[in-house]
This record gives sequence, C-alpha cells and structure tokens, in this order.
Amino acid sequence: SKPHVIMKKDKVTGATLEPIEYLVVDVAEKNMGGVMELVGNRKGELVRMDNREGQVHLEFTIPARGLIGLRTRMLTATQGTAIMHHNFHEYAPQRGNVPSRANGVMIASTGGNANAFALNNLQERGTMFIEPGIPVYEGQIVAENARDSDMTVNPTTAKKLTNMRTTSSDENIILKPARKMTLEQALEYIEEDELVEATPQSIRLRKELLTENQRKKAGRSKASETVEV
Repeated sequence: SKPHVIMKKDKVTGATLEPIEYLVVDVAEKNMGGVMELVGNRKGELVRMDNREGQVHLEFTIPARGLIGLRTRMLTATQGTAIMHHNFHEYAPQRGNVPSRANGVMIASTGGNANAFALNNLQERGTMFIEPGIPVYEGQIVAENARDSDMTVNPTTAKKLTNMRTTSSDENIILKPARKMTLEQALEYIEEDELVEATPQSIRLRKELLTENQRKKAGRSKASETVEV
C-alpha cells in the first residue's frame, strides 16, 4: 500500500505534528526553477541557496510525506543530473495538503491475456504499463490515463475477424514501449486505494477493490459520509 509517515501529537497543545526533513539538492543553474517548483508544490521551504560556478546548492525543510515520489520526479525534471539527500530535522505542525498524482489510471475490467489490438486503441488515451500476451486480471492497473480520472477498460479485446480484407484494416499495429517501474517507483506512484503486487517475475499495480461494483459502492459510501459530516 501507499507509504505513510508517522505523525505525533503535541503534548501541550494537542496539535498534530509531522516529521520535517532537511533536504539538500545540488543541480545545474538552468534546472533550478524546476527543482524549486517541485519542492515548493510539496510544501518545502527554501532555507539557503548558493551559486557555485553554474551549479546551485539548495537547502530546504520539507515534510517527510512530500519526499514520497520526489526523487523520481526530480531526476526526470533535471535529466538525471540533480543530486539530493535528506535527513530528519524536527517534528512541526502540519504544512497542509501535498498534491497527489495528477493523472488517473486505466483498470482492467476482466481477466485474460492482453491483446495488441486492444492496447493499440488504449495507447491513444494514455501510457501503457503492460505488453501484448501478458496475463492480466480484473482490477489490475494496466495504464496511466491521460486525464485526471480513472477509467475501466478491456485490454484483452481481440479484433473481430471478417471475410473482407482492406489496406486500412490489415495495417501493422505499432505499440509504444510499455512503461516499466521499479518497486520503489511503484510504491511512489500508487494512491490510497491502490496496491503494489511484487513477485520475482513482475511488479503489478492494482486497485484495492478489484471489481468496478465494489469501487462504486465504496465511492458512494465515502460520499455519504462526507455529506453527513
């Protein structure tokens, strides 16, 4: 499941305190803006900045929960050139909400083997996590949606065979390479209602509730609880 940080209560005020980390980043000056934006969005606060001949040394305080998934995004934003490390600094009052993943996911509606015809249609709507021929099961996350909402899809749909042959219908299917994740990247990627399934052969992402009916029912229950509050 998604990693969580350990909160504690202030013995005097009763306020919730969260762990704050001291984050140090060394990056090329041209990539400084991207680093500042990433850390700032995660409630990081700049403490010190030094310019060292084209390289910038940045020091921040940042909530520990803001570090989840930060390394991967920072390396992407800086073309792999940023060097970062962090250690515990203090417990302090919560700094507010840290933004979650911007994109939704595509969830398999049924089990079977992934089909190239289906994946070719789906790749227009997002980034695939699986390849043709790979076994999938209901509730498995098979792709990232280009939009911010989740979508249930059937990655096993095969092309219907007909007696007619046309140039357009027989064109070769060209699939983009599937996105592969390490265990660390998978744990950083998932949301509260998602899980990582790791075996020696593969790493899969899935919804905690596998069927669409279960997820809809849970969504209605959560909505009703919010209204009552």
